[in-house]
Amino acid sequence: MISSKTTNQREQEILREIRLSGGSCRITYLAERLGVSNETVRRNIKSLEENAIVRKVHGGVHLRDDSHEPPLQNRMDTQAATKQRLAEAVAETISDGDSVFLDIGSTTAYVAIALKQHSDLYVVTNSVFVAQTLSTRNNNRVFLAGGELRPHDGGAFGAEALEFIGRFNVRFAVFSVGAVNAEQGFMLHDLEEANIAKVAAAGAQVRIVVADAEKFGKRAPVAMGASPSVDILFTDQQPTDDVAKLLRRSDTELVVLSPDSPS
Repeated sequence: MISSKTTNQREQEILREIRLSGGSCRITYLAERLGVSNETVRRNIKSLEENAIVRKVHGGVHLRDDSHEPPLQNRMDTQAATKQRLAEAVAETISDGDSVFLDIGSTTAYVAIALKQHSDLYVVTNSVFVAQTLSTRNNNRVFLAGGELRPHDGGAFGAEALEFIGRFNVRFAVFSVGAVNAEQGFMLHDLEEANIAKVAAAGAQVRIVVADAEKFGKRAPVAMGASPSVDILFTDQQPTDDVAKLLRRSDTELVVLSPDSPS
């Protein structure tokens, strides 16, 4: 939906292109797509930014729509039973002694809880919640990325976190996502989250996404990226046909929990 705050056709065209790009793109890309100069795009983006519709960054622009998630505990309270069932299914694929990366998502937080009875785990994370849940128990080793912690989810981001996580090679990397879209694939709410996911995925043998069916067909501002691809998607319902086709094209295994799976 085009915001009613836009003042002209050019701004509407710019917003449409940003959304088609997953909520984030460069100024030069917009200029090429619309057949106008970079300066024309910048002028319109300045107006959109003044109306709090987009956020300008160096060389690019992000949609403000859905760009900030609510606090972690609020998200954990949403679809809690479903997230718990999904987390327990993921935990069953992970054995004692395995190495695993866990991100800062709410569903991933439930995976950490489901792993509390495992032992000898080698855990890499940028989430304080994950680290607190799995450290100092069952002979686990937990490695927490450094850097400034975000106030709403206790996640560490930035150059230090990227460099730290990039030094590890784990068997499993488990990610939450903000949306699963047939055009853009797996999507996230934040560019820094996407950067962490890319680095963690590159150092993992098996890449797992955990997402409830509410995420299908939705959009978030940033595409997770296609390389390396996701190996397994755990979800609670069969995806729509277009999402299913995307998964087949990317050779992503689909694991759908049956309705009577124990919680």
